[in-house]
Amino acid sequence: MFDHIATRYDLLNRLLSLRQDVRWRKKLSGLLPDRSSLSILDLATGTADVLLSLFAHSRNVRTGIGLDMAAKMMNIGRRKIGEKNLDSSIHLIPGDAVHIPFVSASFDVITMAFGIRNVQDVPSALKEMNRILKPGGRLLILEFSLPQNRFLYSIYLFYFRKILPRIGGLISGDRNAYLYLNKTVETFPYGKNFCTLMTDAGFQNVQDYPLTFGISAIYKGDTNSKSPAIWGR
Repeated sequence: MFDHIATRYDLLNRLLSLRQDVRWRKKLSGLLPDRSSLSILDLATGTADVLLSLFAHSRNVRTGIGLDMAAKMMNIGRRKIGEKNLDSSIHLIPGDAVHIPFVSASFDVITMAFGIRNVQDVPSALKEMNRILKPGGRLLILEFSLPQNRFLYSIYLFYFRKILPRIGGLISGDRNAYLYLNKTVETFPYGKNFCTLMTDAGFQNVQDYPLTFGISAIYKGDTNSKSPAIWGR
């Protein structure tokens, strides 16, 4: 599905969010650990917008690996990486967030933007992320959520259900992809419920940061600083 809309994906992200997605990724970079030479693993990396934003807004990032199952999305990402002359620092590879192809304690930070709600087994994916992070590592997840204010909630759902699929379908040629978007957002365990899933997966100091009236949020969690978290490996 994502490969089918790959050529219009970035354009629609900017258009449908009124460029708030750019602002959200910049906020994400501000939550990186305050230490140098960070190694980043970005899951569901798509067209590499998160990694490119992290390199643009933080001097602490040394290397970035992007993992995704959509080859055409990553091809666009590789072109964008080349345009920024970051080929030696950022690499994109095929892979699944539930079976990450790296040994335990490999990265300082894991990021994931608008991808966790597409994972079939979220608890297993979160445990896998914990395994991959180094002691004292950090997980940062950016995802859509729903506003708490009833008036905004009603307006948001009308936009998501009626307007967004029409615009997305018209521009991308795949209306079902944008119907899928609203269904996954409405059924996703956002807010405190998702924080609980992160805590259950072994993350500490878990916090959520609502963005733009609560239509999205950043979730932050840290790993134990003393020893790697290894889940069955």
